[in-house]
Amino acid sequence: MADLKEKWAQFALLLIDVQEDFWSEETEAAFPEFRKNIEDLLKICRDERIDVIHIRARFSSDQSDWMPVYKLGRRMPCVDATQGVELLSEAIELPGELILEKQAFDGFLMNDLEATLQQNNKRFLLTAGLVTSICVLFTTVSAMQRGYLTAVVEDCCADEVAAHKHTMERYSFMFEKIQVAELQAQHSRWQEMLRQLETR
Repeated sequence: MADLKEKWAQFALLLIDVQEDFWSEETEAAFPEFRKNIEDLLKICRDERIDVIHIRARFSSDQSDWMPVYKLGRRMPCVDATQGVELLSEAIELPGELILEKQAFDGFLMNDLEATLQQNNKRFLLTAGLVTSICVLFTTVSAMQRGYLTAVVEDCCADEVAAHKHTMERYSFMFEKIQVAELQAQHSRWQEMLRQLETR
């Protein structure tokens, strides 16, 4: 186990907003393998000892932490004590896995996330979750701009079909794209990328 922990020591998975308010019958019909893929992703990360950080939206019912545009009448998702804030069953954390709650699209607007990554010497982030074109994209691009290497696990993300496809095609110069089944096979190449950065 110690060898595996060291092997993936600089890596972490950010699992973003796999919650009821971001999942619908339409999304399930368009991405029927998503839930199974999330289950597989978490199993791989846990078996390989890759740190998992659960990032979740949660807003107060009194609107005190809502973004202004939502206070003007847009429906706010993931309000505390509603069904929408609940997790899909495949995304439930295990004891010891970090949970961070956010009130924005970009997970890095929470100070705890970057502090945690820096304290644990993380340099390469895997991202996955809901929805592709908003919170997954914003958090991934923010990570890239803060100096992390990033890879989106494409088949562990979902959205409106056109939005998902556009995001993965239009912004792929900012991050790598992989399928969950490819994750373990990428390790050597990613490690080489990290080594190259150390010399520049």
